[in-house]
Amino acid sequence: QVRLVESGGGLVQAGDSLRLTCKVSGVNFRLVPVAWYRQVPDNDRRLVASISGDGGTTYDDSVQGRFTISREYARRTAFLQMNNLRVEDSGLYYCNVKAYGRDTWGQGTLVTVSS
Repeated sequence: QVRLVESGGGLVQAGDSLRLTCKVSGVNFRLVPVAWYRQVPDNDRRLVASISGDGGTTYDDSVQGRFTISREYARRTAFLQMNNLRVEDSGLYYCNVKAYGRDTWGQGTLVTVSS
């Protein structure tokens, strides 16, 4: 019943910015943590950033200082602002919500950064 809809990926050049959006339904949005993961072929999904129900954030070292995760409670939406993008940031980005004792994933949005 929990549903996540992602958007915002695209093809950009190194140094550019993107803002990913995750719209959440089917859960009390204020109570659940939201996270962004990145996956590349032949690799597991890697945690990029997370935000708790009360707004606390964590980041992978590779994006610290460049990415910002946030949430707007009234819109039941989470964001990942990605600045100063690097080629190695490329991948399929998934939104994740932990609720009702299980994980729900978005469909993924593709980010491709060219040199």
